[in-house]
Order: sequence, then structure tokens, then C-alpha cells
Amino acid sequence: MSLISKQHRGIFVTGTDTGIGKTVVAGGLALALKQKGIDVGVMKPVETGCQLRNGQLIAEDALFLREVCGVSDDLAVINPYRLPDPLAPAIAAERSGVKIDMDVIRLSYLGLSSQHQAVIVEGAGGLLVPLTDRLFMADLARILELPVLLVSRASLGTINHTLLSLNYLQQVGLTAIGVVMNRSTTENGIAEQTNEEALKRLIDCPFLGTMPFLSVINRDTLKSAVNSNLNLTPILEYFK
Repeated sequence: MSLISKQHRGIFVTGTDTGIGKTVVAGGLALALKQKGIDVGVMKPVETGCQLRNGQLIAEDALFLREVCGVSDDLAVINPYRLPDPLAPAIAAERSGVKIDMDVIRLSYLGLSSQHQAVIVEGAGGLLVPLTDRLFMADLARILELPVLLVSRASLGTINHTLLSLNYLQQVGLTAIGVVMNRSTTENGIAEQTNEEALKRLIDCPFLGTMPFLSVINRDTLKSAVNSNLNLTPILEYFK
């Protein structure tokens, strides 16, 4: 019997690719929900590419999320797995002799969700990034029973990647709560100028808006960017 219930609310943030600003969007979403009076926690179950400092692996994304959200939850609960190689989690874990246990992640999530009204969970890479030999990032969203917020890039190719990701979510029975386009570079060619309107016409879930490129990323710039550019109504409705 599942331990996840409607008392445990969260959103799983994934991307159409790696390095497209999922952490920025996840942090901005957490801040926006806090502004609306929702007690928010954050989670980054697995982080790869962690740097070794003073004998410890540092999970920069997890630290960023915790700092932006202003929570004091134990980092080992927010981020159960830290791995040094900048690779897919399954490969990075194998190279480090680590076994990623879904029960560890699930229990960490349940612990956080018992402390907060909502938990924003950020995945690694896209939906078919392998977590283990048999499980992918989409399986983690399914195990945690979370709707998915899909972050897409603005550049050429994003229409294909976004539609493929949404199609896969539908195939495996996961709910897409919305799409956020994120401008992670200053590039502004014809593709960047037209992709937003194209996606609005082509997708079957809410298009929540486009995050602008941020040369400085902190709590103030994130708040301003989210409040000015994203429609969070579908997410706020979910958390009612």
C-alpha cells in the first residue's frame, strides 16, 4: 500500500535536456509559493558533478534550493545522493560504487512532506535519464506520485524535445502540470522569438510562461522574474 497521500503534496521538476535551468525554475517556483503563504520544502534526490571540498562532496544545486527557499532541513534529507562524476546518476553511481535506493529517496521525501505543505522535487536531466539499471527519472516521479513541471529551453529544437517529453509523460500515465520555457542564454534568434507561441499552440497542458535570462540569480531577481513572467494559477489550484 502506498504511503503517499493527498497530505503529501509536491511537484516534480524535470527538463527536456540537461543544463537548461531546472534549478532556477524550481527555486523560483518555491519562492513564489512561499509568497502565497504556502510552507514549501525542496528536494534534489540525486546530484551528480559534485565538487570535492575539504573531503566532502558539495551539491551546489541542492544548496542553492535550500538557501533560496530559506529552509533549515538537513541537507542529507534534501539531497540523499551526491556523486562526483558529471554523468547520468546510474553511471555516476556505478563509477563511485554507490547503489541508489528508491526507498531512501521516498522516505526522505515523506519526511520533508511531513514538515511542509508542499515539496518541490528537482530531478536530474530529463525523464529518461537512468537512475538505476532499471529505473529512470520518470519512475521517480511515479514512485513519489507527483505531477510533473517540464522545463524547456528556448532555442532551436525545443519544440521536438518538449513534445517528445510530454508524449512520454502521457504514455506512462504521469500528469504534466505545465511547461515553463527558460532562457538560459542571451541568444535571441528567430527560433527564440517564435518557439513560445508555437509551443502554446501545440501542447495539451498549460504553458506557464517564459523565464527571462538572468545575469544575476538571487532571491530578488528570481521573485521578480517569476512574478512578472509566469502564470502559476494551475499550480496554486493543485495545492488548494
